[in-house]
Amino acid sequence: MAPEGWFRDEAPAAPVQNPAAGWAAGGGSGAAWGDGSAAEQTAYLPPQAAAPVGDAAEQTAFLPPYPGPGTGPEQTAFLPPYPGPGPGTGPEEPAAATAAPAARPADAPAGPEVPGEEPAYSPPTLAGNTVRAVDPAQARAEGRSPIIDPGPQPAILTAALGLLLAGAAAVGDLALLAPLVALQALTAAGWFRLNGMWPARQGIALAFLGALVADGAVLAVDDSYGPGAIIGTLGAWVLLTLVLQLRSHADPDERMYGLMASVASAALAIACAGYLAADSAAVSVGAAAVAVAAFTRALPLPTPASVGVSLAAATGAGIAVGGLTSVGVGGALVGLVAGVCALIGLRVAAYDYPSKFVHMTAGVALPLAAAAPAVYLIGRVVG
Repeated sequence: MAPEGWFRDEAPAAPVQNPAAGWAAGGGSGAAWGDGSAAEQTAYLPPQAAAPVGDAAEQTAFLPPYPGPGTGPEQTAFLPPYPGPGPGTGPEEPAAATAAPAARPADAPAGPEVPGEEPAYSPPTLAGNTVRAVDPAQARAEGRSPIIDPGPQPAILTAALGLLLAGAAAVGDLALLAPLVALQALTAAGWFRLNGMWPARQGIALAFLGALVADGAVLAVDDSYGPGAIIGTLGAWVLLTLVLQLRSHADPDERMYGLMASVASAALAIACAGYLAADSAAVSVGAAAVAVAAFTRALPLPTPASVGVSLAAATGAGIAVGGLTSVGVGGALVGLVAGVCALIGLRVAAYDYPSKFVHMTAGVALPLAAAAPAVYLIGRVVG
């Protein structure tokens, strides 16, 4: 038996009690758990157990912050910022202090702003301007016309390209192919830029590829099947363009606008293949008439007089060239119709404040492209 002194130098060990039994014996209080503090008594309890009645801060120490009623910053520290004045805005927080400053427009020019000064727009010019000077609606509101004629430089290029087509047609189809491909490339690029879609490399490439396919199809078939080859290529390219636009992820309005521009560009470029399908003599007459009409239209004359002189010059060119070919006197009709188509193409290329790039592409190509179907049809009539 151990001496009693062994137990006097150290405190007796506390008996292990059942938490549930101790809680029941204590009547719900902490007296049955011993003399320790509440934290020591509940150290081994699971987190779901209720804490003894005590200080409110100790009981809610592990709870997430909850924004209670009031406007104190410590109660709203974890809330996301609210852009407008909230319910906590009071006399000490005026609404003017929470108002955001006015946003600067995305297209506003950089630099200091002068109060009351209107934004300046560059005037339309043909000396290297590659962007539109102003919107056509604003031009009308300011009393200006949204029409700018291509001018003499594109007219000279149109005349040169038309004379090349006329001379190459007299040589043969293979000789005609070189200036025709250049015409189709200018047509595809100029139409997209005229519609404000730039850069549009995929659309331009697609339209130009359709034109090359049409040229190959016309050369591969007999002369009588030339129109069928052109129409078949056009139908296939419209379907291909539609499928490609359906795969686009752009907005519906933008997708429809791109579809119409792509189809129109491909149609104009493919229609130029009508020069290959037409009779070589009719091509010579029509291309010469377009060249003369475009050059005459660029002369500094009043608009009614310029239109009349251009049509008269186109008719005269048709008669002159027709007398040198098998077309004969029918060249007058071919020249007149080709001249009308040339003026229509120039009018389209002059719309919507076009840039110099538009003038040097669409302004050069559209007069000849618009005349291609007419040259084929009227050439069949008079031939």
